[in-house]
Amino acid sequence: MDKKFTIILAAGHGTRMKSKLYKVLHPIAGKAMVDHVLTQVEQTNMDEIVTVVGHGAEKVEELLGDRTKYALQSEQLGTGHAVLQTEDLLGDEDGMTMIVSGDTPLFKASTFEELFDYHRQKGAAATILTANADDPFSYGRIIRNNVGVVSKIVEQKDATREEAEITEINTGVYCFDNKKLFAALHQVKNDNAQGEYYLPDVIGIMKDQGEIVAAYQMKDFSESMGVNDRRALAVATDVMKKRINEMHMVNGVTIVDPSSTYIDCDVKIGSDTVIEPGVQLQGNTVIGGDVVVGAHSKIVDSTIGNRVVITSSTIEESIMHDDSNIGPNSHLRPKSELGEFVHVGNFCEVKNATLGARTKMGHLSYVGDATLGTDINIGCGVVFVNYDGINKHHSTVGNYSFVGSNANIVAPVTLEDHSYVAAGSTITNDVKEFEMGIARGRQVNKADYFKKLPVYEAAKKAEEENK
Repeated sequence: MDKKFTIILAAGHGTRMKSKLYKVLHPIAGKAMVDHVLTQVEQTNMDEIVTVVGHGAEKVEELLGDRTKYALQSEQLGTGHAVLQTEDLLGDEDGMTMIVSGDTPLFKASTFEELFDYHRQKGAAATILTANADDPFSYGRIIRNNVGVVSKIVEQKDATREEAEITEINTGVYCFDNKKLFAALHQVKNDNAQGEYYLPDVIGIMKDQGEIVAAYQMKDFSESMGVNDRRALAVATDVMKKRINEMHMVNGVTIVDPSSTYIDCDVKIGSDTVIEPGVQLQGNTVIGGDVVVGAHSKIVDSTIGNRVVITSSTIEESIMHDDSNIGPNSHLRPKSELGEFVHVGNFCEVKNATLGARTKMGHLSYVGDATLGTDINIGCGVVFVNYDGINKHHSTVGNYSFVGSNANIVAPVTLEDHSYVAAGSTITNDVKEFEMGIARGRQVNKADYFKKLPVYEAAKKAEEENK
């Protein structure tokens, strides 16, 4: 079995992106473009993958890590020159080498496999991956002879009128006999307007040497889309979004309005889950089955159990266990965990806190840096006061406790099992089991005090007018 190698070209800065971020690092559906390419290449069981880096080399290497080897193109002297930088790693190898650009995030592993298979079947020195484009303008055209054999590639600016009407285009992906590739690269000249060494020139060199040059036409042109500016980035993102949404729907997920639903590529969703319009599911989020994710919710790097209901809320780096629910308009900040059957109602916030099974927090409350047991009631307007201006402090509330409305729990403090906090209290000391903590001023009623207020005369006048 022939060895298989892949070279990913990722050295360009991408000036048309007009960005401080290097082109291949721009994200699509939660993953950098070059990561999308590498992920698909990895699925084709390569013997070696080499990524050519230049601009932003350190950031690309930091992202991809040891999943690939690297070759540095310190000067940007063209695609042929870029591939030549891998010679020390691959030049002496026997086998097949695929070359793909790091700014083509839509290619699928199956297409790469088909290219390798076709190349092997044809016994070719080079095989060009082509596609049929409805609008081929700006692409290199594949020129075939009367029996369908590739004779040359013609760039848009060099095409005759007849050649310009050809719709089969060069996608920029190639498969080569490895040793023949590097032999031809040493013959590429830079006598062109840009003074660069172009990879497609290898095709002409091989043809002149009588080598077999084949072309494999892929089925879906959209896979070949290269991203050179923000407009293309948006188009590629839309293609990826549709692909991801369709995959989940095929797997039994209901997406009410796919056009307004944004799901990152690594998100996992169980069957019979319903995703309402305007939802964003990001990062490494995992969602169970029979879940309802309500309109305009956002879930990031979180784990959601089965039969959970999320109503117009934001969940970040948190866990919701089976049968819990939240919202509308609430927020789980990082390191929050809701146990089974926990209820967090509207306009609540939880941060770095655990709420045990069946605990309820109905509305307008904040729990931060706290551990809450099971079967607790948190009243309206409760605030866990956790920050002293320098440090965060932790509070603990035991099982079956009750915290009345508008209470302040000032950390560090412990409320033991079956403790009770009276509404309106500011608790600064521990409350023992079965005790009630109450910390508020005693009510005093001042007779006729209303008559001393400026509003009294206005109220008298209104009463007279309303008689």
